[in-house]
Amino acid sequence: MKNNIILLGMMGAGKTLIGKKLKEILPELELVDVDEYIENKAKMKISDIFAKYSENFFRDLETEAIKELCDKENQIISLGGGAFERKENRKMLNNNGKTIYLRATAQSLFDRIKSETHRPLLQHGFGVEKVQEILSKRAQNYEKASIIIDTDGKTPYNIIEEIQKRIAENA
Repeated sequence: MKNNIILLGMMGAGKTLIGKKLKEILPELELVDVDEYIENKAKMKISDIFAKYSENFFRDLETEAIKELCDKENQIISLGGGAFERKENRKMLNNNGKTIYLRATAQSLFDRIKSETHRPLLQHGFGVEKVQEILSKRAQNYEKASIIIDTDGKTPYNIIEEIQKRIAENA
């Protein structure tokens, strides 16, 4: 199995922050944010892709990006919130690294993202209920990750420490 570390979970779970912190302690690994990767390839913001095309079109771009990234090693891959929904993506990712679900409650997620304006799925009338609705739909797939880390009430340092411990145990 490749040594990729793949971070997944809901928007606001801390994938980007934890990815950056992991990169600091594992400088030999390349940090790749799948959403940024797609934006660079498409030369469009994700919110614009959703608006101009559709969520399904974006999900197809996402699957293509995941295929490309799974051909490589030595990466910390930060997935978009919905990337682990497709069975094809889950299979590729689980076969090409350690998938780590950063789990948090809907309230914690909402508190972290409520002031952000770039989240296409939260544009219209979002609240903690909307976050809970999305989380409820996605949780069963997120839990198919090889490692699950509960993040509520933990510092980034605590989360990194737990990730390192769990990867070592699952090696």
